[in-house]
Amino acid sequence: MTGSTHEVVAVRYATRATTKGECFYRYESYGEPDGPLGMDYFFYVLRNGPRTALVDTGFDPEVGERRGRTLLCPPLEALARLGVAPESVSQVIVTHFHYDHIGNLGGFPTAELVVPQRELDFWSGPDGSRFQFAAHVEAREVARIVAAQRSGRVRCLQGSELVGPGISAVCVGGHSPGQQVLVVDSPSGSVVLASDALHYYEELELDRPFEIFVDLEETYRAFDTVRELSERPDAVLVAGHDPLVCERFPRLTGDAAEVGYRIA
Repeated sequence: MTGSTHEVVAVRYATRATTKGECFYRYESYGEPDGPLGMDYFFYVLRNGPRTALVDTGFDPEVGERRGRTLLCPPLEALARLGVAPESVSQVIVTHFHYDHIGNLGGFPTAELVVPQRELDFWSGPDGSRFQFAAHVEAREVARIVAAQRSGRVRCLQGSELVGPGISAVCVGGHSPGQQVLVVDSPSGSVVLASDALHYYEELELDRPFEIFVDLEETYRAFDTVRELSERPDAVLVAGHDPLVCERFPRLTGDAAEVGYRIA
């Protein structure tokens, strides 16, 4: 694959059994009965010829166990099943700093880290250590990004901008201060990786915010942005934690069949 188009693969590495009441903000206000809800955990591989980039890196297995998540395959092992060696990853694009998105950055010591400036400023500043915010991150993982930034290995995005050929970042905030969405060019059109701007397709369809956010108004505005991006004729939308991703997109084959889904 050449030019600015990419192969896009979603890697499902963990899962969780939860409920609608736990996941949606003020769910009781909708007047609907509670019910079970599955939550899957993904990160993404972008391949363009010899170049490989990752979008997020999943959670550290020890952290996931402590937080009660069900690990299906350690992220680095999942990459091996896809034939991706850590040293071949030239770039890791971080959508936000929550624990399930930056837990394995130490496995890519030579990759460029691309992070939202707003996200770095918040989580390395005084507000990021307040209890209700800090519960969603691991301090040592944030510190790893700060150290990488000091060593010159981090590229900070100031807002919505081009990450590289065929990859655009759109900063939306809401869920996390610098939450970003990625739009990736593929041979079949645009892939909108919503990350946690949209945990479930249901959030967009019903205008229903997820339980965790730093700014409710920005969360709603993020829905509007994701909706606009995904309504383009050639676009496909990938929600950040929805098990429906595994129904809407085909499995890979061979060793990767248990973890990989071809988005484009």
